[in-house]
This record gives sequence, C-alpha cells and structure tokens, in this order.
Amino acid sequence: MVSDVHGNARDLARAGEGADALICLGDLVLFLDYADHSRGIFPDLFGVENADRLVELRTARRFEEARELGGRLWGGIDGDRAQLIEQAVRKQYAELFPAFPTPTYATYGNVDMPQLWSEFAEPGTTVLDGERAEIGGRVFGFVGGGLRTPMRTPYEISDEEYAAKIEAVGEVDVLCTHIPPEVPELVYDTVARRFERGSRALLDAIRRTRPRYSLFGHVHQPLAPRMRIGATECVNVGHFAGSGKPWALEW
Repeated sequence: MVSDVHGNARDLARAGEGADALICLGDLVLFLDYADHSRGIFPDLFGVENADRLVELRTARRFEEARELGGRLWGGIDGDRAQLIEQAVRKQYAELFPAFPTPTYATYGNVDMPQLWSEFAEPGTTVLDGERAEIGGRVFGFVGGGLRTPMRTPYEISDEEYAAKIEAVGEVDVLCTHIPPEVPELVYDTVARRFERGSRALLDAIRRTRPRYSLFGHVHQPLAPRMRIGATECVNVGHFAGSGKPWALEW
C-alpha cells in the first residue's frame, strides 16, 4: 500500500515485492518537492530560487502572493501553460506507470491528471474512483482526488461530488481514499504547518458503515499517522516519496 509517490519510480518498482497486490492511493506526479526544492516540474521550469520563494509563501499561507508569483513566472515563459504542464506530467507518467507490478489497484491524487491515466495504465493496473473491488477476499472501496483549496491542484472537486463518490462505494471492508477524514490530528501537516483538507463525508461514512480500515495519504507529515474511529483503524500510508517504504495490510 503506497500513497504520494511524487516521482519515486525507483522505490515504486520494488513496493509490491512479496505482496498479493499493490494498492496506490495517488499523487504520482511531482510538481514541487517541499523537502528538496530542486526537484519537480516547477523548479525545472522556473529554477530553484523561485521554488524556494513559492514554498515560503505557501507555508506562510500567503496564497494570493504565491498565485501572483506563479502568474509572473508563467507570463515570462514561451508556450501554453496547460500544454507545458501536460508534457511534463506525461514524462513522469511514462516512467511511473511501468513501475507498477501486476496486479495494482490505483486511484487518483489531487495533483494527478485523471484524463491521462487510461493512456499510461498497463493491463495489470486497475484504476478505480468511486468504485469497489474484491482483493484477497475483502471488499475495497476507492475514492480519488481532493477537495477544493487555494492551491488549485489539478484534481480538486466539490464537496458534493466527493460525497457522491463516497456514497457510491457504500459499505466495504477497506475504504481507500487519497485524502483523510476530516479529523484535526489526521489533516494537520507538522512540516508544512497547516491543516490540509480532509473530508467530512468520509468521516461520516466511517462512523456509519464501520469499515475495518480507512487508508489514505495526502498529508505527508501528519500529527497522527494513525488513530481509531470507533471500529475503524485509520492509517496514513504516505509519504512514499520520502520513505520509499510501502505499508503492508495483512489478515
């Protein structure tokens, strides 16, 4: 089980060793590495100094200034913004998807581009979003993407659309999402020093349907990496990009 791969194809290729299946909860793309500002699409386009400044502004929650900085930088570059980003994402996907073992079950993260996944996913990779799958005799539900934020990452959707996907999954043994339930200890990032967005609909579903596990990523350095909500064990299975180590689910 991995989440928040963020370009780590080397460790991804080994993540499924000894397992019946690999489950990936999204964020394959590396736009900007907050630990190493020289890595990612943003510094490749605009340099490390500008990446340093962007991280500084975002960490201070000065999102309007961060958007202004981005606007100035994009205004000074030749080419269509969306096309340049898609080219960079395609380059990363071309390296990452072949690293998935067979079988892999995957859903999208908030920085992913779902419209490209069908092009890169190989036959052994099953992509699910608002859907269920039986794996090892247990029913797994998958809900990808994130909720809308000032960061405006590629796959952010409305609370209503997200809640509809949670509802479509229904009762499962293991509920797999990219973002966590909306619990302060699970959504606070101790390094970024901010609360990320979690889902109230997901939290309500956990309390109502009582899955055995709720598994998620998104928050890279959470205040609490795991906690119990009623009968459900909630576990953050990221940040794979930094650790290179998968989390093993056994029964």
